[in-house]
Amino acid sequence: MTKKRRPQHQKPTPAKEADTPEAVLEAEPGAEGAEALEESVPASQAEPPSAVPSPPGEAEGAGTAGVPLEIPREAVRRLEDELDELQDRHARLAAEFDNYRKRVNRERVQLGDRAQGAFAIRLLDVLDDLDRILAGTGTSTPSPAVHEALVLVDKKFRKELETAGLERIDPVGERFDPSVHEAVAALAPPTPEQDDHVAATFQAGYLFKGTLIRPARVQVYSDQGQG
Repeated sequence: MTKKRRPQHQKPTPAKEADTPEAVLEAEPGAEGAEALEESVPASQAEPPSAVPSPPGEAEGAGTAGVPLEIPREAVRRLEDELDELQDRHARLAAEFDNYRKRVNRERVQLGDRAQGAFAIRLLDVLDDLDRILAGTGTSTPSPAVHEALVLVDKKFRKELETAGLERIDPVGERFDPSVHEAVAALAPPTPEQDDHVAATFQAGYLFKGTLIRPARVQVYSDQGQG
């Protein structure tokens, strides 16, 4: 009987040097070798390296399209000019705002004074009535007790109004002033020195915080009144 031979395991043959990319290039330096190398090298290794950044001196020394940038001294001078301009603008805006604030406050005060003056004008009739009662020019004379009480009320009332800014005008014996007096009658002066002076007050005038709200109606000594 013939014995059967057992199959022997074949050992892997080592790769020949000709199979490596270097060997392929050495064996076939032409176009075919280059194509074989491209197929054997991975795509990630085949990419060209990124562009090398330019030195700092070249980046700082040239601008867009090769135009040189400003030198530091000129840039500093330009920034200083811009800072001065902004500071001037801020100063002007601050001054304008301060003037606006003062104008608004002044208008608010004037509006309040006009409102108070309008209220004081409404009280003038009451003050005229008190004047007539205290002067005894009414149809009846109050009793001494009532008269004394009215005097006290009148003084207190006028004191509060004077504190608020109301000022009474009764210019008897003073020189006639057409800016605050209204002449409704003329009388020959008894002496030359009394000429153009107020002889009597028919209706008292009033100022409110320096503003005339009603002139005093008076009788004036005048030479034109003779005859």
